[in-house]
Amino acid sequence: MSTNDPGPKHVPVMLQRCMDALAPAISRPGAVVVDATLGLGGHSEALLTQFPDVRLVAVDRDPAALKLSGERLARFGDRATLVHAVYDEIPEVLERLDIPKVDGILFDLGVSSMQLDEADRGFAYAQDAPLDMRMDQTRGISAAEVLNTYSHGQLARILKVYGEERFAGKIASVILREREKEPFTNSARLVDLVRNAIPAATRRTGGNPAKRTFQALRIEVNGELEVLDRAIPGALDVLTLGGRIVVMSYQSLEDRLVKQYLVAGATSTAPPGLPFVPEEHQPWLKLITRGAEQATEEEIEENRRAAPVRLRVAERIRDRSTRG
Repeated sequence: MSTNDPGPKHVPVMLQRCMDALAPAISRPGAVVVDATLGLGGHSEALLTQFPDVRLVAVDRDPAALKLSGERLARFGDRATLVHAVYDEIPEVLERLDIPKVDGILFDLGVSSMQLDEADRGFAYAQDAPLDMRMDQTRGISAAEVLNTYSHGQLARILKVYGEERFAGKIASVILREREKEPFTNSARLVDLVRNAIPAATRRTGGNPAKRTFQALRIEVNGELEVLDRAIPGALDVLTLGGRIVVMSYQSLEDRLVKQYLVAGATSTAPPGLPFVPEEHQPWLKLITRGAEQATEEEIEENRRAAPVRLRVAERIRDRSTRG
């Protein structure tokens, strides 16, 4: 997502690809676009600049991001409305703003670059910091609380499911043993613990062995998959006919969930063999991307955080009101 520098060097992930994907839906006068993951406002700034007639509604759960992006987008005046909310709350946000439907929605999932780059947030395993990991530090439990209070079964489950960690049970056992000696507070100790818990042969490949554990904790602390599971259908419900949704996922669990919703909407629900497909069984989404698109070498060169991205785009082509 966006970087810490809002100046000329700031390159949001796959920026122009996202603009081009949304363009057919938001180039019309009076179009409304939602930036579901505002961050530092890089994508939002491009939307407001490249589409001078568009109205933007941008949400973020992180008050620090809202403050910084608010300064960045101030010059656009009332064309930009910034709201402190989680992206599964978009339908409610739009209802409060008296906006029944929108023409485009952009999701740039995962942790923002600002959160990664600020050491004291505890998201990055490369630097020692308090184990917080909350995207909104005004609510919820921290990663340290998860490590210090969850049972062995709970820890093993989130490491296995959210981190896709092969050694989840072993790491959970070590966490329980070590927290008896001293509660977890900082990331460096956890990084060392995970590294020592994983067999040496496994440590030699795949980057930092703590990566999967940190991902799992972050997803658990912020309820990311549960939120996303509500957010995608909610976003599709507020998309107008001809409107487009653009989603960038950074790990397979997110992408799988997004794919399920978009493919389901683009698939007929009619029993096979019917001579014609009744309206209520016809697809109501059209997939614009074939599968998930990845960043080009040039896009990765511009922003290395684009490397793992999977981009999916769909367009609403039919009303769902007649579907059962």
